[in-house]
Order: sequence, then C-alpha cells, then structure tokens
Amino acid sequence: MEATRSRNEKIEQISSFICSLQPGEVPVAARFLTGRVFGEQQVKKMGVGGATLWKLAKADSLQVSLLPTETGLSLLDVNRALQSLASLSGADRQQRAENILQGLFSRFSELEKKYGFRLLSGEMEIGAVDGVLLAAIAAASKLELEKVRRAYMTMGDIGRIAELALTSPSVVDTARIIIFNPVRPMLAEMATDIREILESHKDGTGFEYKYDGARIQIHRQGDEVRVFSRRLSDVTASIPEIVTIVKDHVASKRALLEGELIAVDDSGKPLPFQDLMRRFRRVHDVTGASSRVPLQLHLFDILVAGDEEIVDRSYAERRKILEEEAPHDLLAPSITSKDQGEVQRLFDEALAEGHEGLMAKALDSRYEVGKRGKKWFKLKRAEKLDLVIVAADWGYGRRTGWLSNYHLAVRDESTGEFLVVGKTFKGLTDEEFTGITKRLQELKSSETEFTVTVRPTIVVEVAYDEIQRSPHYKSGFALRFARIARIRDDKSPDEADTLQRVRGLYDQQFSRKGMLI
Repeated sequence: MEATRSRNEKIEQISSFICSLQPGEVPVAARFLTGRVFGEQQVKKMGVGGATLWKLAKADSLQVSLLPTETGLSLLDVNRALQSLASLSGADRQQRAENILQGLFSRFSELEKKYGFRLLSGEMEIGAVDGVLLAAIAAASKLELEKVRRAYMTMGDIGRIAELALTSPSVVDTARIIIFNPVRPMLAEMATDIREILESHKDGTGFEYKYDGARIQIHRQGDEVRVFSRRLSDVTASIPEIVTIVKDHVASKRALLEGELIAVDDSGKPLPFQDLMRRFRRVHDVTGASSRVPLQLHLFDILVAGDEEIVDRSYAERRKILEEEAPHDLLAPSITSKDQGEVQRLFDEALAEGHEGLMAKALDSRYEVGKRGKKWFKLKRAEKLDLVIVAADWGYGRRTGWLSNYHLAVRDESTGEFLVVGKTFKGLTDEEFTGITKRLQELKSSETEFTVTVRPTIVVEVAYDEIQRSPHYKSGFALRFARIARIRDDKSPDEADTLQRVRGLYDQQFSRKGMLI
C-alpha cells in the first residue's frame, strides 16, 4: 500500500486483505490500517507519549516477552496488548506500560516494529484514509458505497462497520441516524482564494461565517437535549445554557443540529479559543463559569427534522429547513453568491468581528463523511511569522531518525535572546526532514537524550491560527496550530520576527476579540 499512489489499487489491496481475515480480526485490522487502536467513540486512551516511544525506539535490548510465546503474534494478540496498556492505572503505570511495550516489540520483526511505531503514534502513512477504507469495505461486502458511508456516519467506528459489512450486511444496508448516538461530522478542504471556490462549485455556493470556536452536535428528543463535541464526546453537563436555548427556540421536538460555540466578553466580542476551551471543558462550578464566560450558539446545519432524516438533501435545502427551525439570531450569517466582491466583503466583515473567516459550501452538496472533498471549503486569513529553529527533538514512529519536532523562537530586541513561542513537526516533506536533520546536527551546541540544541541559524516561515498567552515559555506566548510553510534560506536570524512584534500582534487580536479581565 505504501508503495502505490493509486487509490483504486489501495482499495483493491485492502478489500482482498480483509476478506482473508477471520471475522474477529476484521475490526482490529480496519482500525490499525487507519492508525487507530480504539473505536472513535471509545473514551480509552493509550497514554503513550513521545518520550516512551523514543525510549522504545532507541532501546538496544528489549525485555522478555509478557505475551504467550508458543505461537507467532496475531492481530488479536497485538490488540489485546494495546488494550491492556490503555487499562493501566496507578503510580507505577509508566513502568508497567514500558514493560508491555518492550515485551510486545521483542516479538516483532524489524518490519513489524516499523509499523508498530507508526500505529502507536497514530501516523500509519500508508494512504488508508477513511474514504479509501470505506470504499474497500464496500467492495469486499458488495454493498453500495453510499450505504457504507452512511453507516459510518451513524455508527462512528470504522472497525465495527467493516465487521458488520462482512458478517451482517443488512445492518449496514439499513443504517439510520439514531438520536443521542452522535454522527461523524462532514469535513472541509482549505481554500486559498475565493476564485478557487467559485470555480469548484458550478451550481453555486453558500458562504457562512467561520467561527474560532468549538463545533458541536445537538440531539433533541422531546424535552431531552444532549450535546456532543467534534470528537463525539457528551459535553451536555458542561453547557446547560445551550440545552435551554435549544428547548426554547428550536421548533422540532426531534432534531439533530450542528453548530459552533464561541465564548464572548461583556460587549459580545469573541474571546480567544483557549478561554473557550477552559469554559467548554469545565465540570465543576458550571453555573459560575457560565456567568463569567458566556457562550454564544451559531447553528449552521440540520440532519434530522421531526421524523425526517435529511442528510441526503442538498445544503441549500438543509439551510432552508434550518432557517424554519431556529430564529435568525441563532444562525451563522450566510449569503449565496457568485460575486467575488460580495464574498470578499462578507469575509472582511467576519474578520472585523473577530471570527476566523468563511465556510463555503456547494449548494448541491449532500452531507458526507469519510473524505475531505471540495464540497465544503474553509477560507481563512493565514497569519505568518519568520521564526528561528533553536532546538529539535528526535522523531519517533515514521519520523524515527529525523530531527523533526522544531522549537521555534523569536528574537527579543532588548536582549538579543531567542525565545521559544512554540513547536511543530508539520509542514515539511520527507526530503526536507532529511536535509534539515543534517543541517541541524552540524549546528549542534548541546544534546540530551531527546533533544538537540542548535545555534540559531535556520529561519523558517511559520503559519499559525492564533497567538495565545503561555506560562510554559519564557517568551510568554505560544502559537496555536503552528506549521512550517517554507524554509527561508534567504533570511538571516537577525531578520526573524521579534518578541515585540509578536506582542503587538497578540494585542491586535483584541481589536477584534474580547479579553477576560
């Protein structure tokens, strides 16, 4: 799979593979192929950090196996070991976790170790994205792809879908949305300009505000309302005011809606994302938190209205139904337009009000999951800084052997010191990882087990979504969603952006956003 770029060939390979498995192995294989160990709605976490993986990768010898040794490892053996890893607790959890992993890896071949590391880091890098796997499941089971996609949307676990498709296809064939069972969200591609969007959507585009908030899914059955996060976790208890809003203002007694939550200050300006997350995740003193950090709800889609499931209706139809279900002030502002100037004005208005930009949705688009297609785009203003790499961590999993997690710094004009404002491993190609690893080793000034500190020489252009306050960095700031856009060999460290500029950009954010006192 890793050797081919052909999507059809990958589908054929996976289809043939899962057909060769025992029924109990199918869900495990499907999850592993996509870099998952658990079903998406399972709350379990492996609790294996980068340091543990790094130690495992660098270990000269591995401890005696903790698994039965009379036969070779099966998929189920590996799955049981990883499930037991997730169930560990207690003060000695770290050591016990390392023992399990060492025992497991001692039985792996070199090739199995390679993919074992990738699985543990969630980066299989073999092209088995959800859309490819769903197509392979459809081919293996002889079910219609749209039926498989719908089942995945409603059930949320690709392993379970694979298992049912091969053993109980009628369950997949007739899958419907069940209220209070969260569905997987539709995703969007990033767009670089308005023209690109308009050219992709031949039948027209709806443009909506894109908020810097938390995407939520609201389920209602009679007087019961439950709210789920983007990751399908139940967050109802943390946001009781949203439950009240839905009960009071949504027309249908049975509904499934999607929206975005933002936190606002006393004047109604949106607060930074990190302030929203503190409020969104709160489980204690929820009443007090709701008064200190009010939330606003902005609805943008509806999948169930009354007794009707409307995911197969077009976006234009769903938007019209949504407008009938909820009052205007609860909806994301929206226009339908083919005029670049009109769209640009809406984009500028969204930015001026402190929001991220626009969502662009093809008017004829159905609600689909499993792939990032061109039916939905997100249009944001890219913020960028020129930063200096001052250190880098050794990678693990697929990035083993590369210095690939870069410590990014700005220059303090008053002292000349380079101060870290974030880290990232995103944005570079494999060739660039290899080249920059060699360059950084030549610039090494000191080294620990995990990290190489280097002379501040290499400048990189870094895109980011927001500047946040950070108690973890001496600079006092951190970049949200930092990713390297390009290596700036044309710039010297003296030309990098300064701490003073970062402070100014942070303050500028509050010309559009609110601030907690």
